[in-house]
Amino acid sequence: MTGSGPSAYLQVAERIRERIASGEYPPGSQLPSLAEIRAQYGFSHGVGQSAYRLLEQEGVVLARQGRGYFVRPQEPRPTLVRRGGAAGAVGPDTVGLAQQGVTPTWRSHSTTEAASKEIAGRLGIEPGDPVMHTSYVYLVNGDPGYLAESWETMAVTGQALIVLPEAGPYGGIGVAARMAVIGIDVGEPVEEVTARGLNRAEAQTFTTLPGAPALAIRRTHYDRATGRPVETADFVLPGEHWSTRYGRPPGD
Repeated sequence: MTGSGPSAYLQVAERIRERIASGEYPPGSQLPSLAEIRAQYGFSHGVGQSAYRLLEQEGVVLARQGRGYFVRPQEPRPTLVRRGGAAGAVGPDTVGLAQQGVTPTWRSHSTTEAASKEIAGRLGIEPGDPVMHTSYVYLVNGDPGYLAESWETMAVTGQALIVLPEAGPYGGIGVAARMAVIGIDVGEPVEEVTARGLNRAEAQTFTTLPGAPALAIRRTHYDRATGRPVETADFVLPGEHWSTRYGRPPGD
């Protein structure tokens, strides 16, 4: 391949696109590394990166951190329904997802930290007050399905066995059930649903494109007796295969 300058990455992208279309690289297969691009076409790593970035934007290629570039599978993803506002739900609505024929699991990591100004406002505490922060990756049939970040004020849970949401004798049973252990009835949470684009890190987790539409849900649980917030969380669900349903018809 010949040529240089601003059009070089377009030449490389077109060649890779042709090789994918011909079946040389089937869906899911790994594409040449940047070093191989340089050896095959005589262009720098920067040209290869620009070519792959263009193909990512076109929805042809996936970049997987630490692994390289892959042909993006084109099969449609199933639409999943997340039921919101269920105070008695365990974890990530495992019953609702199981009814849709998928196996839900999740990974999590908890740590104590000082509340930011935003989180303090949502929890009705002072900035810098201690909170338990838990990050989740919810899996659907083993693949990342949605993400969540949860914060609980340590003034409520810090001296109780429920302090770790996913560990200890009450780990993994959900916010409502855990709070009930210490005598707090949270009822149904308040949820605010908006739409935004996935950032690059989120898109890599979901093996999709940055900027792809997503549902962003802000959830807060309140102590029904006092009205104070005891937990707040942010959820991110890829819009291409999720919807959110509120309420239940009679008999459901």
